[in-house]
Amino acid sequence: MIQEIAPKHYDNAYHPRPPREQDHMLFYDGGRILVKKEDGIRYPTFAESGAGESIYLFTIDEEGFYLGDRSLAEGLLEKGYVFENISILRRGGAKYLRFAGVTGWQLYNWYESRKFCGRCSALMVQDEKERMMRCPECGLMEFPKICPAVIIGVTDGGRILMSKYAGREYKAYALLAGFAEIGEPIEDTVRREVMEEVGLQVKNITYYKSQPWSFSDTLLLGFFCELDGEDKIRLDEQELALAEWVERKDITVEPDDLSLTNEMMLAFKNGDRV
Repeated sequence: MIQEIAPKHYDNAYHPRPPREQDHMLFYDGGRILVKKEDGIRYPTFAESGAGESIYLFTIDEEGFYLGDRSLAEGLLEKGYVFENISILRRGGAKYLRFAGVTGWQLYNWYESRKFCGRCSALMVQDEKERMMRCPECGLMEFPKICPAVIIGVTDGGRILMSKYAGREYKAYALLAGFAEIGEPIEDTVRREVMEEVGLQVKNITYYKSQPWSFSDTLLLGFFCELDGEDKIRLDEQELALAEWVERKDITVEPDDLSLTNEMMLAFKNGDRV
């Protein structure tokens, strides 16, 4: 999956330090990221971008990653860098750089949306000790936004429920998914989402593994569960374009190792989950 970058180590502890010349600068413009496309992707270094304000994000091994001010990117456009849609990080290049780029984008979106206090409208400031935006007037504290959601592999013997999203650019097969609601145990999220999207009941809910998915500010929690009762699908057409039972041998899996959904489908196809 995209976060699996071993033997490299991702350190998200907030211990800001001044950037070094070789550290990476991440520049974003809405849904675009500044990259140079050579042997995959490359980000500008601090030395290339020149002095300017930056926000410490994290390190991977000894490589620091910083959020740069958009105004500094203009000069880099003359050096072969281009703004590309963030989806470029789902394709080729060193995985740790792609993981860094999308994780930085999640933090960029959070910083952009937390400039003013939601309670008293004062200008927020960065806290010095932890990754937090703090209101100097009323004391409101804002931490990075993380939304828990479930990925659900509903199985019935040697078949699994596959679906396709309605109204999205992503057209490949996926598993059922949905966000947890306030006051809801995550197992109840699984039951509710399956019932809402396809009208089925499930049992024997079993946790698989988790994945941070910064493309949508989400922490994904993967579960397998078994059909409980009749198998007739009642499709929520606002959420899904298609849902159908697929035999293990007929499962088609995308040729990538980025997503939890893909890994769960492959695990069932290969018989690692029965």
